[in-house]
Amino acid sequence: MSSPHIYFADEKTSRRVFLGRAAHGVGKIALASLLGPSLLSNAVAAAPRAANDKWPGVVHPPHFPIKAKRVIWLTMAGGPSHLETFDYKPKLAAMHGQPMPESFTAGKQIAQLQGAKLLCFGPQHKFKKFGKSQAEICELFPQIGSVMDDICLIRSMTTEAINHDPAHMFMNTGSQIAGRPSMGSWAVYGLGCEAEDLPGFVVLTSLGKGGQNQPIAARQWAAGLLPSRFQGVHLRGKGDPVLYLGNPPGVTRSQQRDVIDAVNKINTRYDAVADDPEIATRIAQYEMAFKMQASVPELMETKKESQKTLDLYGCQPGDGSFASNCLLARRLAERGVRFIQLYHKDWDHHGGVKDGIALKAAEVDRACMALITDLKQRGMLDDTLIVWAGEFGRTPMSQGGDGRDHHNAGFSVWLAGGGVKGGTVFGATDELGYSAVENVVDVHDLHATMLKLLGVEHTRLSIKFQGLDIRLTGIAGKAIDPVIA
Repeated sequence: MSSPHIYFADEKTSRRVFLGRAAHGVGKIALASLLGPSLLSNAVAAAPRAANDKWPGVVHPPHFPIKAKRVIWLTMAGGPSHLETFDYKPKLAAMHGQPMPESFTAGKQIAQLQGAKLLCFGPQHKFKKFGKSQAEICELFPQIGSVMDDICLIRSMTTEAINHDPAHMFMNTGSQIAGRPSMGSWAVYGLGCEAEDLPGFVVLTSLGKGGQNQPIAARQWAAGLLPSRFQGVHLRGKGDPVLYLGNPPGVTRSQQRDVIDAVNKINTRYDAVADDPEIATRIAQYEMAFKMQASVPELMETKKESQKTLDLYGCQPGDGSFASNCLLARRLAERGVRFIQLYHKDWDHHGGVKDGIALKAAEVDRACMALITDLKQRGMLDDTLIVWAGEFGRTPMSQGGDGRDHHNAGFSVWLAGGGVKGGTVFGATDELGYSAVENVVDVHDLHATMLKLLGVEHTRLSIKFQGLDIRLTGIAGKAIDPVIA
C-alpha cells in the first residue's frame, strides 16, 4: 500500500518531505532566536502582513531626519557635455584647435579617441551668470538659470565607466555588472511606498528630435538581488501606458476580480509550501495590476491640468515628450510614488555637438524649470529631491572635428529640493575641464547623499547575498554633507 500524500496546489509533497521542511523551518527560527532575538522580531515587523499588503519598507525608524520623501531622477541619456551646459572653461576656449597637453591625458582612459591626435575643442556656446550665486551656465538654458537659486550644481562628478550601458548600470546600481538592484529599487525596499494603487518605482522615457534612439535596457531599472516586486515599472507616454494591462474584450472588472482572487488563492497555498519570495511578488503584482487598471488611465489624463500648467511645461497632453513626462512625474509624486526616473535620449554628440546641444536644451530647459516651479508652488519641492545627470560627460578634445567623445573623469550634475542647499556650486574641474580636481564626487558619494536625504544611512541598508552584505554603495561612498541644507 502506498504511503499517503499531502497535496498543495499543483505540487505533490510527501509526508516525509513535508515534515523535513517543517523541521528545517523550526530549526532556523530557533537558531535565529538564540543568535539574536531582535533579528527575528525585526524581520517579522518589517514584513508585510500578507503578500498583497502594501510594502512598508525595512528601515524603521529612519536613520536620519527625512528631508526628501521622494526622488525624481532626470536622466539625460547619452552623456551631455558639461562644457556646453554647466561648466565654462575660458582657458579651453583660448586653446581651441591647439594640441591637448599630454600632462592632462597621459595614461588616462579614453573611449574612442585612444591613439588619435588630441586637439582642444573650446566651448561652442556662450555662458551667462544666473541667480544670487551668479553661477555661470550656458545661455541656452535661461529657464534653468531662472531657478538657479533652487539648484545645487556639482561640477566635480566622476564615474568608473566610459561606455553607455555599463555607465548607466553604474549610475543606477553602483556596479558596472548587471544584476544589482537599481537606486529606485533600493529606495522602495528600504522605505516602502505611500501609493496604494501605483508602483513605488516608475520609469518614463522620451526621445527628442535628434533621432539617436539608443536603447535603454530594462535591466537599468531592475530589482537585481531583491525580489522582483521592487523593480521599476515602465510607463509609456504615448499609446497604452502599460502593455497588456487592460481587460480582454468582453471581460468585466468584476470578472477580472474573480480571476485574480482565484489565482491568488492558488499562489497563496503554494507559497505556504515553497516559501519563495517570488510567489509573494506574483500575488502582490496581480493585485497592483488590478488597481492600476483604474489608477493609470486617471494618472495619464493630463488634459485635466489647467492651461496655465500646460503652458508652464510647454507640452501637449499625451505627446510623449520630456516636458509631458516631467508633468507626469509631478502627478506621480502627488500620488505617493517613491522614485520616478525619466530618461531623455539623444545626448550622444560624437559629432555636431554645437547644434546637438542647442536642440536638447530647447527640449529640456523649460520643462526642468517648470518641474521645480510647479513643485514649489504646490509646497512639494522641500520634500522632493530632483537629480539631473547623464551617465558621464564629454571630452575637452574634439572628435571628428565638431564632436566630443565619452568622458568619465569630470562632468556636471545638479540637485534641487529635498533638503539640498539651493544657489550653490560644489566642486570644480581643472582649467580645461578634463578632470575633477576640487571636492571630487563619485557615484557612490551621490548615492550615499541621496539615501541620507531620504533618511537612510547607506551602510545600514543591505541585503544578504551569497554570504555578503550587498548594498547600493558597495564598500565605498560618503554623503556630501556640504550640499545638504
